Amino acid sequence: MKTIACIGAGNMGAALMKGAAGKAQIGFADTDKAKAKAAARAVNGTVFASNTEAAKTGDFVFLALKPQVLAAVLTEIGPVIRDRMSCGSPVAVVSMAAGWPISKIQAVIGGSGADAPAAKSPQASLPVARIMPNTPALVSRGMIALSVSPQFPPEKLAELEAILGGAGLTDRLEETHMDAVTGLSGSGPAFVYQFIEAMADGGVLAGLPRDKALRYAAQTVMGAADMVLQTGKHPGELKDMVASPAGTTIQGLAVLEQGAFRGTVISAVEAAWKRAQELG
Repeated sequence: MKTIACIGAGNMGAALMKGAAGKAQIGFADTDKAKAKAAARAVNGTVFASNTEAAKTGDFVFLALKPQVLAAVLTEIGPVIRDRMSCGSPVAVVSMAAGWPISKIQAVIGGSGADAPAAKSPQASLPVARIMPNTPALVSRGMIALSVSPQFPPEKLAELEAILGGAGLTDRLEETHMDAVTGLSGSGPAFVYQFIEAMADGGVLAGLPRDKALRYAAQTVMGAADMVLQTGKHPGELKDMVASPAGTTIQGLAVLEQGAFRGTVISAVEAAWKRAQELG
């Protein structure tokens, strides 16, 4: 059975490892030891004493880290990864940090620094995958974009996709689109949660009990999303199926248009996309 060393035991790392339970032996490293222990218990895994210990053992080393701390951790584990590669010990690094391109990860692990060109890095041949999951992975309904370096072996890629599959839908993507994915599906759940909350508030304003309003709003969003995915129809066509002439729906849609609803959502995704670029 393959082994996974997950550096970072936050919600996203724990969610992906929960989906991988039974497919690999899993261990966590985190500065918050209590969090690492809790994540390990959930998957019948282990806890590493340090990041370097984690990097010594995993067939896959997952970096479930915020972009602001990634450089420090890569610098810390770089010597271990370099030693493993020089000894012929196979390892693949999987990062979910927003904004950090594969070439930059390879350069820092190789000891060349974050600003060094990948070609000058002694570890430019290191197999690195970059993923962008989202929080619905916590309930195995995530959307996970996946890009890999050219050095990533096909059999290793198949293993990685199997590991990620337990957390939701995985889709291979050119790395040049990864920041856009970060703005759309990475940040998108927060936009949807706010929409659900607002829908429920509208229901309460109209007289529904709070718990009923929230349940109806959430189920409506989930059902509408399934309609898009299962029918293959354009959202505009599905919208028109609901909006009958002079009816309630078209009246509500007119109010959304007055509030620049679509333009505001587009701008929100754009802002998140630009921030992902800044983080890199």
